Amino acid sequence: MRIKPEQLEAHIGKGLQPLYLVHGDEALLAQEAADLIRARARQEGCAEREVFTVERGFDWQALLSSGNSLSLFSSRRLVEIRIPSGKPGNDGSQALQDYCARLPEDTVTLVLCPKLDKTAQAGKWFKALENTGISVGVFPVERAQLPRWIGDRLARQGHRADAATLQFLADQVEGNLLAAFQEIQKLALIFPAGPLSFDMVRSAVADVARFDVFKLGDAVLAGDAARVSRVLDVLRGEGEDPVLILWALAREIRVLARLRGGMRRGGHLPQLMRDAWIWESRQKLVEQAVKKTSEARLLQGLARAAKIDRMIKGLAHGDVWDELLQLGLITTTTIWQE
Repeated sequence: MRIKPEQLEAHIGKGLQPLYLVHGDEALLAQEAADLIRARARQEGCAEREVFTVERGFDWQALLSSGNSLSLFSSRRLVEIRIPSGKPGNDGSQALQDYCARLPEDTVTLVLCPKLDKTAQAGKWFKALENTGISVGVFPVERAQLPRWIGDRLARQGHRADAATLQFLADQVEGNLLAAFQEIQKLALIFPAGPLSFDMVRSAVADVARFDVFKLGDAVLAGDAARVSRVLDVLRGEGEDPVLILWALAREIRVLARLRGGMRRGGHLPQLMRDAWIWESRQKLVEQAVKKTSEARLLQGLARAAKIDRMIKGLAHGDVWDELLQLGLITTTTIWQE
């Protein structure tokens, strides 16, 4: 059974199930989910906690033997199985299936894994864990949902803020959920419960946003010039390699140009996007962008990208970062000017 992280507290309030699987790449949410389960386990009398960390050469038989043995103090216990790699291997896969088939009595089992790809989630061991227990997937909070997430966290500590203030907070902490959590806690220490004004928040919150080059491509496709400038500024401050940034920008331009060319030849956009391996989650954004530009303008953008490539290699003069900004802004304007 699958549940969302925000459903976990209400779920365990009705009593713990024998097995929980927490997996995903958002460290803060994974930690919070695991802590909720541990706290509830203590409340339900799990006085003993046994932790297994799966590393190279791990003895899976030790886990199975532990499951078959009684608790040292004849009370309930919590068994944690941590798989940092997300790959238990063939022996581990079979051991986990055997463990699920014969869950130990008076035991709550918590399995912790990182983000798992589709291949891992199709594995027999993962299916066994999901079918036997409760699966909690923890994933990054998307930009569009971040203001609401922050608002919910503020409400827990008795604060509230308007939409503009929540959006400002989201912009300051985007891509860094742990920092967002810390900034929200800091507000609780500085201000009493009640409404938070924009000026109050602005005076207290640091700019701790983190971006990667993929966020830059999304900003370009969305036609958000201000965000393009901000993402580039943060990436430069973090010491990101200009080569990677140029690759991200050129990739978006190249994909759009290929799609426009395919449409000119009579191709259907949905199929063209599938052929270009565009993720389903990005197809709407790409579709909006490709319909608002022209193949000729995109080819001009690629020519400009080639010029920046020569600058990076020392074969042409110019300020690489300034040119990257201009390419990002011009591409954004090109896409959305029609």
